[in-house]
Amino acid sequence: MLRSLLLALLLLAPLLPATADAALIPERQKLFTAGRYAELEKLMEKEIGDDPDPKNAKLMFQCAAFSKLKRYNKLFPCLARMEANIAKGDTAMNDLEEMAKDSPFLTGLARMGAGIAGGSTSSELLLAGTVVPFVHLMKAEAWNELRDYPKAVAAAQAATKSIPTGWSVERSMRIMTLTANGLAEGFGGNREAAVKVAEELAAVGTSYPYSLLAAEKWHGVARIYVSVGDFVKANAALKEDTSSLIGSLAVGLADAIAGMDVGDSMFSYVELPKEFLLYKTQFEIGQVKEAREGFDKLLKDKRTQGNGEIYWLLLYDRGRIAAGEGDMAQAVKLWREAVEIIEHQRSSINTEANKIGFVGDKQAVYGRLIGGLHATGQFAEAFDYLERSKSRALVDMLASKKDFAVVTGDAEKIRDLLAQAEQSEIASLAQGVESRSRTLSVAAPAEVLREQAPELATLVSVSATPIAEIQARLRPDETLVEYYYDEKSLYAFVLNRESLSAMRVDAGDLEAEVRTWRAALEDPQGKTQLPLAQSLYGKLVAPILGQLDRPRITFVAHGVLHYVPLAALHSGNEYLLDKFTVRLLPSASVMKYLRSGEANYPAGALTLGNPDLGDPRLDLEFAQQEAVAIAKMVPQSRAFLRKEANTAALRKYGQGFRYLHFATHGEFKADNPLASALYLSKDDQDDGLLTVSKLYSMRFDTDLVTLSACETGLGKIANGDDVVGLTRGFLYAGAATIVASLWKVDDQATSDLMRAFYSNLSRTGKLDALRQAQLELKGKRPQPFFWAPFQLLGNPDGGQYVAAKAPEPEPPPVAKTVPAAKAKAPPSRKTKAK
Repeated sequence: MLRSLLLALLLLAPLLPATADAALIPERQKLFTAGRYAELEKLMEKEIGDDPDPKNAKLMFQCAAFSKLKRYNKLFPCLARMEANIAKGDTAMNDLEEMAKDSPFLTGLARMGAGIAGGSTSSELLLAGTVVPFVHLMKAEAWNELRDYPKAVAAAQAATKSIPTGWSVERSMRIMTLTANGLAEGFGGNREAAVKVAEELAAVGTSYPYSLLAAEKWHGVARIYVSVGDFVKANAALKEDTSSLIGSLAVGLADAIAGMDVGDSMFSYVELPKEFLLYKTQFEIGQVKEAREGFDKLLKDKRTQGNGEIYWLLLYDRGRIAAGEGDMAQAVKLWREAVEIIEHQRSSINTEANKIGFVGDKQAVYGRLIGGLHATGQFAEAFDYLERSKSRALVDMLASKKDFAVVTGDAEKIRDLLAQAEQSEIASLAQGVESRSRTLSVAAPAEVLREQAPELATLVSVSATPIAEIQARLRPDETLVEYYYDEKSLYAFVLNRESLSAMRVDAGDLEAEVRTWRAALEDPQGKTQLPLAQSLYGKLVAPILGQLDRPRITFVAHGVLHYVPLAALHSGNEYLLDKFTVRLLPSASVMKYLRSGEANYPAGALTLGNPDLGDPRLDLEFAQQEAVAIAKMVPQSRAFLRKEANTAALRKYGQGFRYLHFATHGEFKADNPLASALYLSKDDQDDGLLTVSKLYSMRFDTDLVTLSACETGLGKIANGDDVVGLTRGFLYAGAATIVASLWKVDDQATSDLMRAFYSNLSRTGKLDALRQAQLELKGKRPQPFFWAPFQLLGNPDGGQYVAAKAPEPEPPPVAKTVPAAKAKAPPSRKTKAK
């Protein structure tokens, strides 16, 4: 948007006397032109102050600062204020009264020039301009970055419709709004619509006197084609731009008008994305030599480091070239540097998506680096980066969250450190090369946060536990197997207390195999699942079977493998469950933060069963019976049922019980893990959705959470390991262990399994209790559909309770048991309610 605004300024420049120079240009506009957004934000805070009704001529620049700094929590309220002003008739981009006050003579001359040039167009419009299209445009760009593409499309189209006919910058604005619209369609997967917009944009006339707009137009066309993966047409569009000399003159004239030197800012903001996109398209269409030379030229320019988002993408693609040419050592070096840059950033927002036409895949960098390190025999370092990739995925998932529960330390101080760390990142994104380097070196807030609240620090910055510490935390009879896969390869890292080994096999179409098996598993008859279970066993277990010489296996899955019931893999002779005791972890590093669960609890089990969801079809008869039975089985327990099974009860009494048991519906959303939820009853204060986002703001400190409800129906596979949403959230909320399901569980079979599980807990630890319950159910109902969906994550040990009745502390008060409505629900616990 900045480049087009500069060109709009140049189109207005002939209306001003040559002697005007920078006299009519407010300081706010100079800072915007120079790309000094952090300074602009501070200036606008000072200028607006406590003014309850600032004009849009000021608000526009405050909103623009928030937009460029990606401070969307402030941008949208700012834009709402602008829209309120617009509704009252305040649409001017330039405050003519302010201009007249500062320089009445020059303003008068400018009005005369505008009147002469305007013809049928209002001279007020020519000089004052209008903010309306810019409000919609800033929304469109923000929604593109936030990946809400339908909203981006709507905002971009609204911007196009709001451009006044005859405005001096009408054509420039049309180029900007069409570009935003095309990118939104492309990012959103609407290829046909995106191509149509690209063709419309290409048809916008940029012959004299609009020659300065040609570069912006063709760059926009190229970005739209990149967004749909058509690098050939993108490259052709970039070659249409022959206005480099004119563009340089334009920047120089803009410098002169603004009275500032913006050369470095212009390189980082405008020229670097444009050049990178040219070399990127060359690389993707096979012009490797030209791309290599271009990438190397940019890497030698120290100013390139001023744009962190472009820099890591540049290093990544240059590493791909090196690997393709057989220089894996150089590729690994480049990818290491790219990862270092990525890990300085908390935000998951790809700040250059609007300027380069695609969303950079940070996980792909980790994947290439892991593969390169494995290929060169550096297994320990590959394992370390695998753990860091999982941490990166978690940080990305939680990037927009602010209200974390503080587990240890001074809560107020820790929240202040979180705010400081966020400000440090914003400053890093906003400044040039030298300032950026200084900002990144001042890592005090993040370092202190790691000291004060180490587990919370893992949610906002990338970290990994050293491999020696992970080995020390493994039991002598335990093997840890951590998987990782990309488009071509499947890796398994096998770790025990004494050694680390790694293997690689051809991944094939792993996702398709898992989908097929999952579909077969969800058939209670199980007629086709066994050959598929054996095929996946051959890929996941058989190659490392020689290293699995201990009775316990801890699996750390990756991507689609989170959907695999590993205990149901079949060797041809037996299920994995028959030979091994299996638990799961979201990452190996999480072992450092797992609670032991050993504590004095005032009560036994708090069960929430069959909540009233307002629809009799969603009632779960056996879930209610299960909740009541478990509350009777475990001493000092209580059940909350129907309308009383709500979030208020959980918040009030959750920390008073050793076990939390949810017998309800659940829904997992792989494309938005924070919105995954357990369904409880609504009340006056809460919508009844216990989401992942809420979990990171709560504390339970329980020994065991059982999700006799949730499902992870195999949907979209998100990057990294976002699919650990609900379970990872409960671990952070303080649960030592979680037992959860993978698919729509049979209501009665689940009830039987849960009763056996809690009965076993009176005699043995949690992991053994679950395995025994599964084996018992398997003896009665052999198909994995019934016994395989439940998996244990977290601490496998402890959890036993004393079954015999004995005097115990009085538990917290609980609700009375409420009879269930007669159930007419299907026999599964996945809700369809919205």
